[in-house]
Amino acid sequence: MNGTTADLTLGISFAIASGLMNGTFTLPMRFLGRWSWENVWALFVVVSCVVMPVAIAWITFPGFTHTLGRAPTRAVLIALVTGFTWGFGAIMFGQGVSAVGISMGNTLVLAISASLGSFLPVLLLAPERLLQPQGKAIVLGTLIGIAGIMFCGYAGILRERSQKGTAKTEQGKMVGKARPFWIGLLLCFGAGLLSAVFNIGYSSCQGMIETAVREGHSTFAGSNLIWLLMLMSGAVVNLCFCGYLFKKNGSWGKYATQKSASLYTLTIARGVLWGGSIFAYGFAAPKLGKLGPAIGWPIALIVGLATANMWGFLTGEWKLANSRDRGWMFAGLAVLLIAIATLGWSSTLA
Repeated sequence: MNGTTADLTLGISFAIASGLMNGTFTLPMRFLGRWSWENVWALFVVVSCVVMPVAIAWITFPGFTHTLGRAPTRAVLIALVTGFTWGFGAIMFGQGVSAVGISMGNTLVLAISASLGSFLPVLLLAPERLLQPQGKAIVLGTLIGIAGIMFCGYAGILRERSQKGTAKTEQGKMVGKARPFWIGLLLCFGAGLLSAVFNIGYSSCQGMIETAVREGHSTFAGSNLIWLLMLMSGAVVNLCFCGYLFKKNGSWGKYATQKSASLYTLTIARGVLWGGSIFAYGFAAPKLGKLGPAIGWPIALIVGLATANMWGFLTGEWKLANSRDRGWMFAGLAVLLIAIATLGWSSTLA
C-alpha cells in the first residue's frame, strides 16, 4: 500500500470514527434529567472545550505557544472569531435538542451543517475544483447524504407521531425543559448554520497547520492548535451563558446533590466523546488531501446521524413504531451508506 492510499484509508477511517463518537455523545442526555440543563452543559463544555484541547495540544505539540506566535495573524483571528461564533451555535444545539428531541434535533442540525460545511470549504480552499471530477463528486456525495438525512428525519417525525402518548414519559428523563415546538426548530436551524461555521473556520486556518509542518510537527499537531483556539473561544460563550442560568435558576447547588456520581460520569463521558470526535476529524481531514475538510466533514456528520439512529433503535425509541416508520429509517440509513461511499471515492480523484 503506497503512502497516498494509506493516508486516504487513515483519513476515511478517522472520519468514520469521528462520526461514531459524535453520534454517541448525545445518548447520555436521556439519563441526566435530575440536573438542570446548565449543570450538564457547563461540565460538558469544561471537559470538551477546555481540558481536552489544552491537554492534547500539550501532549502532541510541545512548545505550541512558540509556533502559535509565528502562525499567520489572519488565521489566528479567524480561529478565534469563528470559534466564538460557533459557541452560540453550540448553545442553540443543546437547547434545541432538549426541545424537539435527539433524533429530530440531530437531523435538522446535521442536514444544514453537512450541506454548508462541505460546499463552502471547496470555494475557500480550491474553487477551481468545483467543476472538476473531485468537486462534482463531493457535491454529489453531499446531496446524497442530505437526502438520506431527510429520510431519517421523516422517519423520526412519523415515529414521534405514532408514539405521541409516550413522549411525556420520556421527557421526564431528558435534561432541559419543554419549549414550543417552533422555537425548538428555530434553535436547531440556527445551530446548523453556526455548526457549518465551525468547519468553515477550520478550513480557513490551514496556514496554522502549514506553519506547524514547516517547524517539523505533524499535520495533526497543527490541527490541534486550531482546535485549541476555536474550542477555547467557543467555551467563553457557553460558560458565560451557563453562569447566567446558574444565577437565574439557583442551580449551582445541584452539583452537590446526593447520588450524583452517575451524573458526573455520564456528563464527562459526553465531553470526552464529543471532544474526541473533533480531534479525530482533525486527524482525518489533512489525510484526505487539499479538500479534506470538504470530504471529511460530511462523512463524519453522516456517520454521526446513522450512529444516533442506531442508538435510538437499540434503546427502544422505535419499539412502538410501525413497519412504515422503520422502513423510512432503514431506507435513510442505506442512502447514507451510499453517500459515505461516494465521498470516500471523491478523495481518490485529486
